[in-house]
Amino acid sequence: MPMISCEKVYMSYDSTKAVEGVSFSVEKGDFLCIVGENGTGKSTLLKGILGLQKLNSGTIVFSGIKSGEIGYLPQRTVVQKDFPASVWEVVLSGRQTKGFRLFYTPEDRKTARENISLMGIDDIKNKPFNELSGGQQQRVLLARALCATQKVLLLDEPTTGLDPFVTAELYKLTAKLNREYGVTIIMVTHDIKNSLEYANKILSMEHDGDFFGTTREYLKTPAAKRIFGGGIDD
Repeated sequence: MPMISCEKVYMSYDSTKAVEGVSFSVEKGDFLCIVGENGTGKSTLLKGILGLQKLNSGTIVFSGIKSGEIGYLPQRTVVQKDFPASVWEVVLSGRQTKGFRLFYTPEDRKTARENISLMGIDDIKNKPFNELSGGQQQRVLLARALCATQKVLLLDEPTTGLDPFVTAELYKLTAKLNREYGVTIIMVTHDIKNSLEYANKILSMEHDGDFFGTTREYLKTPAAKRIFGGGIDD
């Protein structure tokens, strides 16, 4: 049974349609990239999965996981970039998804230390978050998301604004979480090239229709052929 299954999901802001009848599923260990045109509701769909926005219709079913057990890395904002806290405080705050508490437990602190090490940011854990580079900040926020759970991560355009070298590093790091630690990944991205390299499934949200299937199957779609000049048949 899939960990997360979405069936004919419709969502809107006021009277404006955002997500129109999307269906897909992810199983444990999948790496799903959600690609497609602007304005097709990719980020809105993630909010629906997280329960941050209500569905107009359709269903989202979880198996072996609850919506509150999903780590989430939202799009980068000015508030995030200027967040007045240390790396340690930002990462540790990811444990708040386990329920609000005034004090963190030894287990919370142990989990934060482990994820800081996993992201390779031990040397900057005492630095102010707002003094870090964009790539460092994304590693910190990934560590924070992992403090919520190591089952499923939802990443909303995590490489936006990063240079190509840092982007490549972040994709490799995400792939490591997926392949070596078994973390299921759902990532919204405009980076088709890296999506095809690392993802095993693609959800393509287009104004003229959606596609969901394997990476190999996606390469045969009209959307992929438009992107790559129509030269892909295998």
